Amino acid sequence: MRLGILSDIHANYEALSAVIEAFKSESIDEYYCLGDTVGYGGSPNECADLVRKLVKATILGNHDAAVAGRMDYSYYYEAARNALDTHAQMLSKENLSWLTDLPYQIRLEAINVLLCHGSPMRLEEFEYIFAPEQARECLPIFEDLGHITLIGHSHLCKVFALTKDSVEELPPVDFNLEPGKKYIVSVGSVGQPRDYDNRASFTAYDSDKKRFEFKRVEYDIETAADKVLRAKLERNFAHRLFIGV
Repeated sequence: MRLGILSDIHANYEALSAVIEAFKSESIDEYYCLGDTVGYGGSPNECADLVRKLVKATILGNHDAAVAGRMDYSYYYEAARNALDTHAQMLSKENLSWLTDLPYQIRLEAINVLLCHGSPMRLEEFEYIFAPEQARECLPIFEDLGHITLIGHSHLCKVFALTKDSVEELPPVDFNLEPGKKYIVSVGSVGQPRDYDNRASFTAYDSDKKRFEFKRVEYDIETAADKVLRAKLERNFAHRLFIGV
């Protein structure tokens, strides 16, 4: 089975549309979204509509949880809080209800894949994994991890190979899974990459070949940024799209 995995769309319709178009040449059997369909961008409803139509299942992200009233986000910085409040007002009842029902994780037992937004350790706390020491915190639940555990949240492409007592960071390039190891892979962001590459990030996993692939695609950043400004959101949310941070 060939999976299309995307995450952290953040209401960027132009990036999501480009990714969906690029996926058409990837022979995908099932699509999954790892969360944060909303937050930051100018098109929360349009993105929610597309994701609901495309994917087999979506994971709850922290921005999704905030907009749906499932977490306290009072400690977020002001611009992020304002974006979440704005999106909560913009979303249709159907899309808000959809966010309210999203799960914290999904386990694809048949192909040994675990999907979650942040660290699988404490799901409701949405902790990051972008460094080996953070991946090392998952060693106590090594047996509960999938052969590959796919996460988002950091907006970075990262790969960590785990044994029962070790963690090794690998370069974020296409790779084949080895038996005896487990992998935690951060899939990057569709709508707000933060690795100084402003192209939308998306990924694919072939469960038969045990092969994981990172992919990027250019999109209409000017239009996406303009929608942020027209929604009267923080100007930096628009500017950072051009830089990829």
